[in-house]
Amino acid sequence: MSDCLRLRDVELWYDEQGSGRPVTLLHGNFSDARDFAGNLDTLASSARLLLPERRGHGHTADVVGPITVADLVTDTIEFIERVAGGPSAVVGYSTGACVALCVAVRRPDLVSELVLISGAFDTAAYVVQPDPDGRWPRQVVDAYGDVSPDGRDHFPVVARKTALAFLEGLQLNAGDVARIACPTLVISADDDLVPLEHTLELYRALPDGDLAVVPGSSHLLLLEHPELCTRLVGDFLFGRRGARLMPVAR
Repeated sequence: MSDCLRLRDVELWYDEQGSGRPVTLLHGNFSDARDFAGNLDTLASSARLLLPERRGHGHTADVVGPITVADLVTDTIEFIERVAGGPSAVVGYSTGACVALCVAVRRPDLVSELVLISGAFDTAAYVVQPDPDGRWPRQVVDAYGDVSPDGRDHFPVVARKTALAFLEGLQLNAGDVARIACPTLVISADDDLVPLEHTLELYRALPDGDLAVVPGSSHLLLLEHPELCTRLVGDFLFGRRGARLMPVAR
């Protein structure tokens, strides 16, 4: 079931699947909720999945003026408050993970569990930075045009705004991450856009964190290893984390 939610200056489109406890899925840059098609959307058999599409992405139209990280975080907070109706597990992929981190720092009362897939607390850590005026793969532009109410030709405008927001950075540090008290799962590819060194720094800063590195994978790990990634997230969210029988660092 899809619907729209009016948030200040944007009409935010979202999809809702399944029933039960709320799980909010946040997609990556230059994409939309289809990031989770055939992988995490199968968790709808066990939970109420909420899949918002950010301003200028997917079915959500662009807005006048810039798109900022602060806008994305505020949008997500208001979405969880009004649609989830209270605390939600929050799963973010790529830039969605960066937004999820900011939400968990700013409003810990709204995040029951946190899953960060190929994300970072400092966007400068990504080994490839978006070029606001760069050329984009045709498949990315075509996918945007398939669903955007603004049309395919508007993609360069949104891409520039989104790239500038990414380059603006999150303004988080390891100390901010250390304040996230909820259980958190960090998932990374072994050949990701986020270096493993940064992923380890993120994981080690978390008071209650788990770490999974998916072998033989890249930043597109949800497409490359859908069953494994879904099992990792599902086991974590639904109480199948297991126990550390001989903990050292934790």
